[in-house]
Amino acid sequence: MIDLEKNNSPLDLSYLRDMSGDSVEFMIEMIDMFKQQTPLYIADLEQAIQAADWEKAAGFAHKIKPTLSYVGREDARALLQNIENDARESKAVSNIPNAFKELTDFSVILYRQLDEAKAELEKRL
Repeated sequence: MIDLEKNNSPLDLSYLRDMSGDSVEFMIEMIDMFKQQTPLYIADLEQAIQAADWEKAAGFAHKIKPTLSYVGREDARALLQNIENDARESKAVSNIPNAFKELTDFSVILYRQLDEAKAELEKRL
């Protein structure tokens, strides 16, 4: 479940900062890559869910998960973990469409947060 309080806070980029050695350029590059790739992965996940292809859905959820840790959104990562587990085990699959909607609604907020984080980082260049 998405933590609504985190939606109104700046992203915690400490993991990304540690991973990059506090390289502003690298962090900006990672944010840009995230914003380019994640919508594609989400679209793939949506197609798999609509087709009830739970094996593919689990794989796409798994692919998206780690990137959310990079930007400090463990709550969204946990949501994807639930989708992945339910899809992989073909259990509670009736919950997956609602969880996916929560993810897509959240992604709009996340992209705004990423834009804000990138703007702050660009001030350091």
